[in-house]
Amino acid sequence: MYIEIDDKSGFCFGVMEAIGKAERAVAGGGEVYSLGDIVHNEVEVQRLERSGLRTVSHGDMDSLRGKRLFIRAHGEPPATYRKARELGIEVIDATCPVVARLQKRVVEAHELMAPIGGQVVILGKKGHAEVVGLTGQVDRPTIVVEKMADLDALDYGRPIYFLSQTTKSLTLFREMREVILSRADDPSAVTVHDTICRQVANRESHLKEFAGRFDAIVFVCGRKSSNGKVLFEVCCSANSRCYNIEDEQELRREWFEGVASVGICGATSTPKWLMTRVAEAVGKLGV
Repeated sequence: MYIEIDDKSGFCFGVMEAIGKAERAVAGGGEVYSLGDIVHNEVEVQRLERSGLRTVSHGDMDSLRGKRLFIRAHGEPPATYRKARELGIEVIDATCPVVARLQKRVVEAHELMAPIGGQVVILGKKGHAEVVGLTGQVDRPTIVVEKMADLDALDYGRPIYFLSQTTKSLTLFREMREVILSRADDPSAVTVHDTICRQVANRESHLKEFAGRFDAIVFVCGRKSSNGKVLFEVCCSANSRCYNIEDEQELRREWFEGVASVGICGATSTPKWLMTRVAEAVGKLGV
């Protein structure tokens, strides 16, 4: 059975930088506390926890006085930094540069919309860490839309500024843009900025081609990965024999019966070492 690991899958730049910062921080001695899972991949989180990285929530911040707090690539709202300063917490900021630029864009969008009664709208997953950070940049409300039906909540008689979470589907963003423009009383009052990370967006077309080359696809990603859900659906659109796993223990021998070739790929939150381990486990199934 021929097995190939997709060379373009795995950590994006922002996640790689965050993981590197975390590894250097814990190597310096003492515990480091990550505000939420450093990456949406439980296997990688467990690896880093064994090195000394501890995952905490916002509710734990009061107990971290004088300690080191790690801000992951998803970013945080200004209120988190203010609280850290008040508590004397040392912040290690690993916010992805692409996310940081989008945070500034959200502030600018609100500054433009406020005087004219406009709405700031973000395509994103409600409750996702990045989206919480984006909507928390200002005190004014930001509308978050996940699916087409959510667009019904917009007031098309008012100006609209449309943005996206960095890891959302480019296809869905473009479809929503067209719907917003078609419904707007005045399309010229609609401002659209495609803020999707191209390291993520460009993987869609690549993965579609990759998935179509094999008899079966094993897609490796954490259950919490929003990006993973999007990319797995892309694989499924090109290959009906796709399997989504978190690690090699979830592999099933029957998936590979009659299969001559297997492609291994993953999300932007999937470490290369884990995909390699999965590939080795598939090879040992002896189908």
